[in-house]
Order: sequence, then C-alpha cells, then structure tokens
Amino acid sequence: MRGRLTGRRGILAAVAAATVLLGACKGEPEPTAQETAIPEAIARNPAKAAAAPAGQPVIGTPMNERVATLGLLNKRNNLTQDVVMKPGQTRRVGNVVLKLAACEKTPPWERPAEEGAFVQVFVEDRATPQEALAWHKIFSGWLFRHSPALNVVQHPVYDVWLKKCEMSFPGEEDSPASAASASSAAKASGSASESPAPAPSASPTSAPAAPATPAPAAAPAADDGADEAPA
Repeated sequence: MRGRLTGRRGILAAVAAATVLLGACKGEPEPTAQETAIPEAIARNPAKAAAAPAGQPVIGTPMNERVATLGLLNKRNNLTQDVVMKPGQTRRVGNVVLKLAACEKTPPWERPAEEGAFVQVFVEDRATPQEALAWHKIFSGWLFRHSPALNVVQHPVYDVWLKKCEMSFPGEEDSPASAASASSAAKASGSASESPAPAPSASPTSAPAAPATPAPAAAPAADDGADEAPA
C-alpha cells in the first residue's frame, strides 16, 4: 500500500509541475511589432537617385525604374533577409536603415560583367555602454556584386551586400540575326539526325539486282527472222 501511495504522489507531483509550466508559457508576453518608421533625422535628407549629366542620353532603364536587391545579415541570430528597393528609396529593418541612391550594371557587350549600387547604411546603437541609443552612419559608398571585397560594410552585428541590380539595355532582346542563326542551327541539327535514313537504299546488297540478262530475250527474235526469210 505504501508503494502505491508513493507512486500516486509522484504522478500527481509530475502533473502539477506540468500544469505550472503550461501556465508559465501562457503568461509569456506577445512579441512586439517591428519598428518600420524612418527616423526624422534620416528622413530629412532622402536618398537622391543619380541623374545623368546634361546632354547625355540615358542608356537602358531609367534610374528611378531600376530595382536593387540588397542582402541584410544579422550576425547575432544569423538571420538573412532580402531588401528590394528602387533608387531614391529608404527602408528600415529593425534598427537598420538602408538608403539606395543608384543602381548600375555593365551593358551586355562589355566585359567583365559587374553590378553596383550606391548605398548608405545607418544603425541605431550605442557608441559606449553609458550613452543612449542614437543613429550612426556606418557606411556610404558603392557595393559591387561580383567584387564584394572592394567595399565592405564594417560593423560587428550587421552586414549588407548587393545581390542584384535589375535593369535592361537596348538590344538585349532576341534580334532577327540571332533568330536566323537559331533556326539554321535547328535545321542543321535536324538534317544531321535524319542523315542515317538514306543509308539503307545505297547498301551494296541492292547493286547486283539492277542489271538484267539480255541473251534469253534476244534469242526468240533471231529465230522468228530465220523462219520468214525463205518466204
């Protein structure tokens, strides 16, 4: 009896502990919404897209219609997210503000290919543990997709890099010459695939059956002529 009572008491204690844990979980505060408002000190100077020099035509997509994708890494929790922006726009992610001023890439006829974006990065942090939170500009310059080591965002917590600059240039679509070359290549590949088909008709086995023996056909004609000559 004592053993059974001890076992029941242990089960009741375990149930009570589980109930306390569930109650504690239910009492956890809900996560706060992430702040997305641009700080007033930064919003006073909005990002300005780079304009083409006077008299120089704009080649490709206009600057304000280009789209850049920036990667943002939080090194504390190893979370990465994409920030899609157009030149002249400002985005806030938590305590990081990104400004995009320009987005460029080399035309398809130039080598080596490269993509770049002029970005400014602001972070809200403390310069020293005793100071209050404040916004600090930690980067201002060009970020390059294929050469990230040329300019690096140096911060102990955040990292920013360029993933893509979407724009187009005249002539990137399929031209008539390229379409003709593609069709000729398709015809060439089709004829190459059909070339083995005529080979059986030219096989050596059909050659001996072509000639006929004329001797048996000429013999009856000679006999008819010989019978009619005496008459």
